[in-house]
Amino acid sequence: MKYIDLRSDTVTLPTKEMRDSIYHAQVGDDVYGEDPSINRLEKMAADILGKEAAMFVASGTQGNQICVMTHTQPGDEIILEEKCHIITYEVGGIARLAGVQARLLPGKKGVMDPSDIETSIREDDIHQPKTTLICLENTHNRAGGTVIPLDILKDTHEVAKKHNIPIHMDGARIFNAATYLKLPVKEIARYADSVMFCLSKGLCAPVGSIVVGSKDFISKARKFRKMLGGGMRQAGFLAAAGIVALEKMSTRLNEDHDNARLLAQGLSRIPGIVIDMDTVQTNIVICDISGLKMTASEFSAKLHEKGILINGGYTSAVRFVTHYWIKKEDIETTLEAVESI
Repeated sequence: MKYIDLRSDTVTLPTKEMRDSIYHAQVGDDVYGEDPSINRLEKMAADILGKEAAMFVASGTQGNQICVMTHTQPGDEIILEEKCHIITYEVGGIARLAGVQARLLPGKKGVMDPSDIETSIREDDIHQPKTTLICLENTHNRAGGTVIPLDILKDTHEVAKKHNIPIHMDGARIFNAATYLKLPVKEIARYADSVMFCLSKGLCAPVGSIVVGSKDFISKARKFRKMLGGGMRQAGFLAAAGIVALEKMSTRLNEDHDNARLLAQGLSRIPGIVIDMDTVQTNIVICDISGLKMTASEFSAKLHEKGILINGGYTSAVRFVTHYWIKKEDIETTLEAVESI
């Protein structure tokens, strides 16, 4: 059976052009700085995001952890939204690897209020840790792929500058955010000191993420990458696909967004399913199926029988994620399957 895979945009397979580029890639030893494909990808990424330098990493999680380690010292405190990826899905890495304490703030659709951030910054007190980093997630996964409005980003940046605290952006899907805001991605990245974005989600590359920042920051980050085992050798085979991802795949994400909205609109008309349509901004649709009197796992199992893949769980929340390999007819088939359930 050929499945319609809506579990995540991480399931995307490389395009034929990517596979061809991998086959023909020029490679060298990246730890020595001698891989021409990696060097080209990193320069391209830095230019696109308006930063001085970039570094290829194995994954988004590795990139986030390296950035926290580079910005902070053990014993510091960092500010994060309470359901962000760094807290929810990165295995407690900031505690184990960076040795920092988390100050968690509730967000509205994943977005922290800049005034809440400011009041959470620690005073210069012998009893308190020092606040040394603010982390943002854009788009926000668990909030439904929501985008931080540009005015909120600006205000958060002003707060950070006032207190001399850097901002790290988990921009795993920052190109989705840029597509939604109809802005060049550098107009979002300018409000963060470091940004991590994934090549392996909606951009379809098979492996890898990028960290961008100042030359000094990236120089320090490379040492932490090496510490975490991320100093890969002939990584240009991976970079070749990443180059195609930036050149070709970053400009077509509106198709995924349109499909997500089409799916959300169809699901919202089905009795027992509730969706906050204000959260359907990019390629993620989160809905509440409590009205169907079944768990997400039960719902997932029933869809699996009909050739549709989503992730289950023991709550009533289910997530659908659109991507390059999901077409309009797949959305229609999915809606028919849900209606039959």
